[in-house]
Amino acid sequence: MIRPARAEDAAPIAGFWNPLIRDTAVTFNSAERSEAEIAASIAEKARSGHGFFVAEAGGAVVGFVSYGQFRAGVGYARTMEHTIILAGDGRRNGLGRALLGAAEDHARSGGARMMIAGVSGENTDGIAFHARMGYAEIARLEGVGWKFGRAMDLVLMRKTL
Repeated sequence: MIRPARAEDAAPIAGFWNPLIRDTAVTFNSAERSEAEIAASIAEKARSGHGFFVAEAGGAVVGFVSYGQFRAGVGYARTMEHTIILAGDGRRNGLGRALLGAAEDHARSGGARMMIAGVSGENTDGIAFHARMGYAEIARLEGVGWKFGRAMDLVLMRKTL
């Protein structure tokens, strides 16, 4: 089931997101997210009219997607960028497709025309997932990310909504 996120979803989100932040190159960020930061992000997305959705399976939150404006300024008001994270048991069962579809539909209904994905070049599963979802690679920024003592590529992908 896909539904809008609530403040009480912050704890389970932190539970599956922080190990990915800490232990993988899925994100270049190395600072784990507190429950308070996640709850604040959920509230901010709601205030701004952008989406923050969770996937539930068996009554547990197993994934989320959120999106916001790609860059600041009125010229980018119709271009969004998303973050999608799934727990291990939320992968390979269609929940990622459902989550991203919910974000795209929400963004489209709000007037967005483009969705951007910024994917770590080392996240080959993430790149393949986005390609299956209709995203095209538009740039590979070599060495712009830094984590685990090494430079990593950022792959920018886009989809016209």
